[in-house]
Amino acid sequence: MIYTCTFTPSIDYTTYLKDFEAGQLNRAETVYYYPGGKGINVSRVLTRLETGSIALGFAGGFTGEYLNHFLQGEGIRTDFIDTGEITRINVKIKAKNESELNGPGPHLDERHLKELLQKVDMMKENDWFVLAGSLPASIPAEFYEKLTEAIRKKGVHFVLDTSGTTLRSLLSKKPFLIKPNIEELGELFHTKISNKEEAIHYAKKLVEDGTTYVMVSMGGEGAILVDRETTWTAASPEGTAVNTVGAGDSMVAGFLSSYQKNMDAEEAFRFAIACGSATAFQTDLCRKEDAEELLDRVSVKIL
Repeated sequence: MIYTCTFTPSIDYTTYLKDFEAGQLNRAETVYYYPGGKGINVSRVLTRLETGSIALGFAGGFTGEYLNHFLQGEGIRTDFIDTGEITRINVKIKAKNESELNGPGPHLDERHLKELLQKVDMMKENDWFVLAGSLPASIPAEFYEKLTEAIRKKGVHFVLDTSGTTLRSLLSKKPFLIKPNIEELGELFHTKISNKEEAIHYAKKLVEDGTTYVMVSMGGEGAILVDRETTWTAASPEGTAVNTVGAGDSMVAGFLSSYQKNMDAEEAFRFAIACGSATAFQTDLCRKEDAEELLDRVSVKIL
């Protein structure tokens, strides 16, 4: 089973209007209410790829109830820990210029964190644990040590898709897969990466330190996948990018959906590119048929 974990989920209230004027009454033309959070996105795409998952994380209040209702309506199993607080609402304004107002993440105490560890303890060998999205700075580093140690002891594959200091500290736990974008990869090494060759160089360093697969998304430049023996590169299929939100999460979902069935990294990488591109080419997350239509247009090369 694949478990996704989102520490700071949200309801994303997205409004579309011709123009937005600060300090004035603005009337939206169209609005959407979607669950937000990278781990949640991974679960949503996995379900569309006909791959089961259980969405873990922390939620509460009427927005937490909406989150559960929405995901369960899409056929996703949820097992959120009740925070007793209202899950945050993020406001996204789509006009000539885009604006965002993100709410604060939940306050998590020792009881909440212990409950997550208990859920990990119920997992089985060769399950998957996807830790994705922003991780609250208020949580002590010692907890992440306990969490990753519990994952290791259970023989669960650890997938990591976060950024910043937390990503840097958790790399020592030798995750199965990480998926930074090119900017996040550069941040890990306190540098700016400007081309594919540099991205490959630094991705190989992460593999040398113990990560099994490093998949780096580079926008229009495509992506790379590196393990100890092979470097793959892929160009993104041509198309018009409509909305890149969730594209990286779709790549993670596509890779896991394919890899757990076939244990073939190259085919998993190809499918990941197709899923990420399919999401970028539309307003919502991709469906299986969207990704499959792009598969033949994804060119993967071995360097």
